[in-house]
Amino acid sequence: MNGWQPVIGLEVHARLLTRSKLFSGASASYGAAPNTRACAVDLGLPGVLPVLNREAVRMAVRFGLAVGARIASRCIFARKNYFYPDLPKGYQISQYEEPITAGGTIGIESGGAERREVRLTRAHLEEDAGRSVHEGFGGASGIDLNRAGTPLLEIVTEPVINSAADAAQCMRTIHTLVRWLGICDGNMQEGSFRCDANVSVRRAGSGALGTRTEIKNVNSFRFVERAIGYEIDRQIDLVESGGEVVQETRLYDPDRHETRPMRDKEEADDYRYFPDPDLLPVIVDDAFVAEVRDGLPELPDARRERLVREYAVGAAEAAQLVSYREAADYFEAVVEEAGGPGTARLAANWVIGELTGALNREGLRIESAPVDAGRLGRLVRRIADGTISGRMAKTVFEEMWGSDGEPDAIIEIRGLRQVTDTAEIEQLVDAVLAAHPAQVGQYLEGAEKVLGFLVGQVMKRSRGKADPRQANRTLRDRLAERRSSPPPAV
Repeated sequence: MNGWQPVIGLEVHARLLTRSKLFSGASASYGAAPNTRACAVDLGLPGVLPVLNREAVRMAVRFGLAVGARIASRCIFARKNYFYPDLPKGYQISQYEEPITAGGTIGIESGGAERREVRLTRAHLEEDAGRSVHEGFGGASGIDLNRAGTPLLEIVTEPVINSAADAAQCMRTIHTLVRWLGICDGNMQEGSFRCDANVSVRRAGSGALGTRTEIKNVNSFRFVERAIGYEIDRQIDLVESGGEVVQETRLYDPDRHETRPMRDKEEADDYRYFPDPDLLPVIVDDAFVAEVRDGLPELPDARRERLVREYAVGAAEAAQLVSYREAADYFEAVVEEAGGPGTARLAANWVIGELTGALNREGLRIESAPVDAGRLGRLVRRIADGTISGRMAKTVFEEMWGSDGEPDAIIEIRGLRQVTDTAEIEQLVDAVLAAHPAQVGQYLEGAEKVLGFLVGQVMKRSRGKADPRQANRTLRDRLAERRSSPPPAV
């Protein structure tokens, strides 16, 4: 990309977690048989009138406040006119000139660089279209209108992103935020969270934007990064070979790792926007905004900073713990049960490491973990107070994962209590030193790494029950005594 600068803007569509659709009382839940949850309002049949879902407005304001956007005191809905088989009315109700929120920023960290802000243009409400199904119809397509009318929040960034990696990170950050706020489940497999990417390239240092293309409906962080990367390379190669980029909408094929033309890219004029005559302007008063603001949770950035400040957790670990709200809540509950902030780093290691690994193997989310935060906290407490070693704790955790057993009971039944008695450990150390005179000699001559072997022998003799830190200290003390003692007389 020498001499070129990519310019990227994202349009992220988050399906809102309302029970009913944006303008009708039909169920907005996912997974029903095709065409069983589309009512007369969703289909735009003669004589029906849309009624706005108040909860969708609340969720949009909730997002706007979280990103520092301006909340419109008055907004209107418009008809966006286009023909597509899965758009039953021939138009989509959206917002154009007067959206519910404008401005705001999303903070991202990518590639080890300093944190930077991605400016948002707007976030507006609109209804979703239906879904075209192309498999299983013998060359024809089926139309499922269950999704028609479900509420979307379209989050539009400014064209200020300059790499595919930053674009993917921006999408991840928005995904975390909408789930954190409880306004979207973020399920990309079900289409609840998807992204369109507008991509152009320009000569480095140029202020003019190049011709953009739109990559439509990408529902994976990895695919967003790969699709944008491919499109950047394609446009640069095209321009350098004397061609011109055509403004169009393209689809990404992950199997062939390429983007392909879908249709010419429309401009706003093509959609013939006009205010929907069936919907009154929406008035959002100060009292409503204040009520929504009072209900906001501690936001991810603030939570991450607090974890670092109050628990001395590393920045990278804190970022992982706030990747979604349930994980942060789980972690803090573990710390509280384990004995407070002094156990936080140990607790973070267990939540990020052992617990997350087990969840990934089982395909579970943390809120469905077989080991709740209370039990894991009590296990961490036993590691912290020296009752068991980290290695023993893994055995206990595995048994806890498959049962409702408590850590203390499992430790007693399995005989896993760590040996911390000073006299007993001294006996083990003396026996190991007597059994391995050659290694003792090597250590006394300066081979420090031999100490690891000797600690291992102590652990072996104790069947893994000796406190390894205590064994290490005792070995060093005994060996130091030998080093300082005069050699025996000949």
